[in-house]
Amino acid sequence: MVLASPVSNLHSAWASRLLEGLPAVTGDLAELQRRGRAALAATPLPQQHQEDWRFTDLSPLTALTPRWRKACPELPSDLPAPAPGTLRLWLDGRGDPLAGVVLPAGLTPLSPAELDGALGHSLAAVGCEHHWPVQFNHATAGRCLALRVSGPEPISLELVSAASQPESLLPLRLLLLLEEQAELELSQVLLGSGSSLTSLVLEAHLGRGARLRHAVIALGEAPACLLGHLAVEQESESRYQLSTASRGWALARLEPRISQLSGAAHTQLTGLQLAEERQVAVTHSWVRFEGPDGSLEQLHKAIADGQGRSVFNGAVRVPRAAQRTNASQLSRNLLLSPQARIDTKPELEIVADDVRCAHGATVSRLQLDQLFYLQSRGIDAELAANLLKRGFCAEALQQLPAAAANWRPLERLLRQGSPLGELP
Repeated sequence: MVLASPVSNLHSAWASRLLEGLPAVTGDLAELQRRGRAALAATPLPQQHQEDWRFTDLSPLTALTPRWRKACPELPSDLPAPAPGTLRLWLDGRGDPLAGVVLPAGLTPLSPAELDGALGHSLAAVGCEHHWPVQFNHATAGRCLALRVSGPEPISLELVSAASQPESLLPLRLLLLLEEQAELELSQVLLGSGSSLTSLVLEAHLGRGARLRHAVIALGEAPACLLGHLAVEQESESRYQLSTASRGWALARLEPRISQLSGAAHTQLTGLQLAEERQVAVTHSWVRFEGPDGSLEQLHKAIADGQGRSVFNGAVRVPRAAQRTNASQLSRNLLLSPQARIDTKPELEIVADDVRCAHGATVSRLQLDQLFYLQSRGIDAELAANLLKRGFCAEALQQLPAAAANWRPLERLLRQGSPLGELP
């Protein structure tokens, strides 16, 4: 007889309590909700004996008791104004974000039939349709913002969400279809506080020559947690630029997964995550080239302080069909405390024989010679250390869309009073 472990029993009880508190399935996602709830009931939470979850401590997640609340979260009153020419939408997981909104030319909502035909396609293409966080989103999300992007004019879109009510659950589901040569700048801002849980699943399909410049700025306050999957399909000559920046969550796990469907596309991934106190910040990226002449530029940076833990796993798959692939991957990390921990694993799997692929990883402390140089110019030690940390972060934020500048991401990431550094 095989006995369930105490951890497994705890996880099963957590999922059962969550399912009992969900409302009846309804709306355009009703069938998806049914399948997700059945899968969630039958599938235990991931455990650390699974390779992809080996370094992810789920105790911050299971310490929460998230509940579905009928009331919509209120729009925070202290948000910065959107950048000129940028359409801002408020996503609360319940109301219609397009109600009363006039969309710009080239941006149209998908019909229910189009939504039904496209939903889940990108998740399957990148192999994560059965991942536990995705099934969790299936089970809980009642709405999907589904948009088609077309035409030659670039569009700037900002999506803002905030989970702030105690023990609240915020499920977000997005679907984007970019037609040939379409161009979109998308800024997503995720705010979380209190004992809340945010679940995000985004699917995007980029047509031939399409361009998507995508930012995810995730600003939380423990014990809030965040689980996010980004599934992207790229046709030839398309360009996908993703910049992510996160801090403050008790647990934040982001999983960008990209498939270049026929090669000759370009992917650029830039990530920055900060973990302090007892926070856990995790990024698992996955890129697969399905044809020749594709390219990838990836830079992931992390700072760990206090007893924080940063985890990065970047998987790149280059099968035999992906000849002349050009891929580079670099993980750079700052370890600022003897109790902090950084686990980094750049990973290349190459079958093709005509490629240019490289990866690397560094973990270091602040450089003494750089600190000495600044101090020799009359800058005190604390301010010198903070300037170096700001420079380390600023490099990773240069790829954010222009509309994201209104959020002052560097200042919010290195907020005043943080062990990571007072602002000068």
